[in-house]
Amino acid sequence: MNGRSEQHIAVLGAGSWGTALALVLARNGLRVRLWGHDPAEVQRLRQDGENQQFLPGFPFPDGLTVTDSLAEAVAGMHDLLVVVPSHGFHDTMRALKPLIQADTRILWATKGLEARSGGLLHTVVEQELPGHAMGVLSGPSFAREVAQALPTAVTIASSDDHFAGDMAEAFHNASFRPYTSRDIVGVQLGGAVKNVLAVATGIADGLGLGANTRAGLITRGLAEIVRLGNALGAEQRTFMGLSGVGDLILTCTDDQSRNRRFGLALGRGQARDAAIREIGQVVEGVRTAEEVHALARQQGVEMPICEQVYAVVSQNVDPKDALGQLMARSRKDEFGPEPD
Repeated sequence: MNGRSEQHIAVLGAGSWGTALALVLARNGLRVRLWGHDPAEVQRLRQDGENQQFLPGFPFPDGLTVTDSLAEAVAGMHDLLVVVPSHGFHDTMRALKPLIQADTRILWATKGLEARSGGLLHTVVEQELPGHAMGVLSGPSFAREVAQALPTAVTIASSDDHFAGDMAEAFHNASFRPYTSRDIVGVQLGGAVKNVLAVATGIADGLGLGANTRAGLITRGLAEIVRLGNALGAEQRTFMGLSGVGDLILTCTDDQSRNRRFGLALGRGQARDAAIREIGQVVEGVRTAEEVHALARQQGVEMPICEQVYAVVSQNVDPKDALGQLMARSRKDEFGPEPD
């Protein structure tokens, strides 16, 4: 992608992550249309010249415009970046169908599973927008640090090498380094399941269980991601990379993570809904816990940590009892199969 200042891209989703990625692209010289679904919120973005609600302190560059009209946002666009919450992903793809060109390419930075089926998001794109080049951006990246231009590395995965390369070039600068991959399944899975595991480590830290417990949950949680990835045909090496262990470590150990903060609140005795209200943004791990639970059952994959997070957030199981269930499991070889 040469002459980036002549390139246009629509970023769909004006939360903290969508705004941060829009800032990267606009600072790189691209012309960016940032779409938000709430007209009142978009009006505030225009008036303030920044996202004071979700990412304050970072003025919009001249090349970044905002709109609440999806049709206006995508009109004439060759490339779209979708950064809506996972529960709104399917509806967004459906809404795009009559609005986009036949050659429009779709990248998403949404981390989660499909709300209706519990499947991976690329299956939604294939269903609603067949024939369009598609890919996913994921990796260890907090929105505020990206907006601050602190060094960040991510993965862009697509089966279309040309598209992945174009998107990597569009984002690449002195502080933001995208790597490319063809493993769209593994990159999506790592970005989704790590949110559930961040809830688990947050709960453990909220209970005051210490660093040993946190390290054990991260390591065994990674094993769960790998098992599910193997069942779904992902490349195992993906989980040793940025969108696997990299994103897992980040989300499980730093309180910028909404999922970790949610788990901390649960571990300290706060009710689920109260914790979500206090955080004030979407906590993807809550919904994803249910979807991972269903997907693991469907694939016949043992995911005991994710299973207990599901029990806590969806079945009102006490976090201490969930920990007891994990510790009471029968012994096994660390790298062997799960016992029957």
